[in-house]
Amino acid sequence: MNNFDLVAIGASHGYWLENDIKKCTNKVLLIEPVDYNFNQLKDRFKNYNNIIFENIAISENGELINFYYVLENSVAKLKKHWASGIGSFSKEHILKHHSKRFKITEEDIKCVNVKTLSFDQLIEKYKIESIDKLIVDAEGFDYKIIKSINFKKILIKELMFEKKHLSSTFEIGNKLDEIKNLLSKENYKLFDIDDENVIAKKI
Repeated sequence: MNNFDLVAIGASHGYWLENDIKKCTNKVLLIEPVDYNFNQLKDRFKNYNNIIFENIAISENGELINFYYVLENSVAKLKKHWASGIGSFSKEHILKHHSKRFKITEEDIKCVNVKTLSFDQLIEKYKIESIDKLIVDAEGFDYKIIKSINFKKILIKELMFEKKHLSSTFEIGNKLDEIKNLLSKENYKLFDIDDENVIAKKI
């Protein structure tokens, strides 16, 4: 069985992970389904020999699923660097980001049939026994991923997730309370990192 320092679901291009990864001496697993993000991710950390890269998404059942993301050319056109990181199983999730300063349309979105694994399948594939830090940034799918984790089967010391899309796009809703209750029962204490993200630490 293996211990991982870091597992990131929705690693994007990896810029925001650099500080975490520099601290890692054990194995790291970076998961990113968007092809151009994945290529940047591999290039950014090409000199690290402890990193495993997976060009997949995490789903409930581990199957081929339609996945939507902003075209690479459109990221530059829309002038918002974060546009590359809002890929989702829901096209509507991306379109709901439309605003006066972010005029995204359906023409800016690509649909691909992406390979997925369930969280359980991921754990089995790499024989993971413990994770020091799990980061989940799955654009509205965080809730289902966290609900699917068998906390009796794996030790996760810290779990960081995005709360702002838990119930729907830009809606936290009552699903945050569900996640808080679930994690509290598994002996985690939760802290707000900022307006968008939460970290749960094992007591």
